[in-house]
Amino acid sequence: MTHTRNRARRALLACATAALAAAPWLARAADAAAGFPSQPIRIIVPYPAGGGTDMLARMVGNQLQKAWGQTVVVENMAGALGQLGMNAVARAKPDGYTIVLGISSFLQAPYLYKNIPYDIYKDFEPITVLARSSNLWTVPENSPIKTFDDMLEQGKSGKGLNYGSYGAGTSAHLHMEQLMRETGMKGTHVPYKGAAPLVNDALGGHLDVGVVDVTTSAVHVKAGTLRVLAVDGTRRVTTAPDAPTLEELGHKGLGAHGWFGFLAPAGTPEPIVQKLSAELNRIIRSPEMSEAFASLSLQPGGTTPQETRDIMASEGKSWGEMIKSVGVTLE
Repeated sequence: MTHTRNRARRALLACATAALAAAPWLARAADAAAGFPSQPIRIIVPYPAGGGTDMLARMVGNQLQKAWGQTVVVENMAGALGQLGMNAVARAKPDGYTIVLGISSFLQAPYLYKNIPYDIYKDFEPITVLARSSNLWTVPENSPIKTFDDMLEQGKSGKGLNYGSYGAGTSAHLHMEQLMRETGMKGTHVPYKGAAPLVNDALGGHLDVGVVDVTTSAVHVKAGTLRVLAVDGTRRVTTAPDAPTLEELGHKGLGAHGWFGFLAPAGTPEPIVQKLSAELNRIIRSPEMSEAFASLSLQPGGTTPQETRDIMASEGKSWGEMIKSVGVTLE
């Protein structure tokens, strides 16, 4: 009995000692959050200017700057299919002043590439999901491909078709590869370093089909210079309300929506991550952003850091299974 009491006392003492040791760090973290931000904030966009990610980062950056009275700089750091910018943030000082707005293709990358310079789960602190998006199968207005069936017919003919995506290993690329395997289409993939250059080539008639996110393509769809053949996911989009979903066309299993999400470097104090999340979520739910999301056919996000972490874990596993079934690997 005496030994049991002694062990209990030692356990309590160890807990108390650990708590005392952690107290100064917790106090410093709380103090840092209380004074945050006290200097400019940098939002890294790991893709070229002009795409949907860049557009949204600048919208949010403007709102963040107004709310906190600190300069918010949006920096495009394109390269290596988004890995350059992501790696820069993974190696940045974990103080909340450098964050990244990435797209959910960072969950697919570990299953596609052998050597990625960071671990998406260990080197980042999730902040929030900004919005969920859809991909559109598009052709220029003067294309002889008028419908989704026309695309299938050309892909099954000896001619085949060349299609563009906004990056190798993105949902645009993977969904098209899965579709080709299901239907027997043949096609050549043309990957771009972001959605903006893809749209430019699609408009110029250099591609048979462009699979592009709804955010980047919205203005061209509304202007009538791009025609939408189909939409991935399970819902139609207001940008092209007459365009059917792939599910409506009989192609199930292609319903995963891509999303935009904010991440901070691992080790960023939790109070600062929580403060960033709360403010970003307030912006996401603001009338200005709600209107912007609606105009771009986006579904608003607004998740807590833990909810974001859970989404990453769940969807990362699903993408891994899908990539294995499709058999896509990249160097």
